[in-house]
Amino acid sequence: MYQIALCDDEPSDLEKMKRILETYQELHSDCNLSIRCFTSAEELLRPIRGNEYLPDLIFMDIYMPEKPGIDAAKELRDMGADCRIIFSTTSKEHALDAFRIDAAQYLVKPVAEQMVIPVLDKLLVEMKEDRLKYLLLRIEGRICRIALHDIVYCEAQRKCQCLFFADGTQALLRMTMTEIFTMLSGYREFVKAGISYIINLEHIESLNARELKMDTGAMIYLPRGSYQTIKEQYFQYYCGT
Repeated sequence: MYQIALCDDEPSDLEKMKRILETYQELHSDCNLSIRCFTSAEELLRPIRGNEYLPDLIFMDIYMPEKPGIDAAKELRDMGADCRIIFSTTSKEHALDAFRIDAAQYLVKPVAEQMVIPVLDKLLVEMKEDRLKYLLLRIEGRICRIALHDIVYCEAQRKCQCLFFADGTQALLRMTMTEIFTMLSGYREFVKAGISYIINLEHIESLNARELKMDTGAMIYLPRGSYQTIKEQYFQYYCGT
């Protein structure tokens, strides 16, 4: 499912864009969109600031009272939000500002279905590819988007599992090891080491029969009998055999 936010202070424009997206979804059975409408930038930003909502794609008007769309987008980028933003407005004069904050597209009103569909086709393909590289995880009550290459390893710690990241930070997850491995098992770089560890092969600096040394300096002591399997998986990953 993709979270789509529509933000426009004009109810007719908001409803029109919602209909275009609903029609698109009807014509694409493999496309699951969750559409939320907002009538001001503050109404949209409030749940994002509170880590209650994380849209994948935002359609946003530029000319809105209180806070213009450009200012709202700048705040999103300052918060670290990398969601795709499509601006829609009656003027072309803000196009340069829009692309300075990495807008995905700039549409001039009135927005027609034939303008939106090719943009959606392109962005949904990109978002699908992105999801192959990220996980959405609840960490300390917040929904966080975690890049796979940032995960060094996961260690079982009693009722919680601990993720160790490339920047030296860590996070506790209230999930089972099985649940975490189910999320990661589709990626060749993640393998199990016994029942206590999930390892990212990309971060192994060296290995021997007793231990793995990760590129962060962490040492992981291998369970008895697991070395041969880990070694084979490691060389298969890097040699493509």
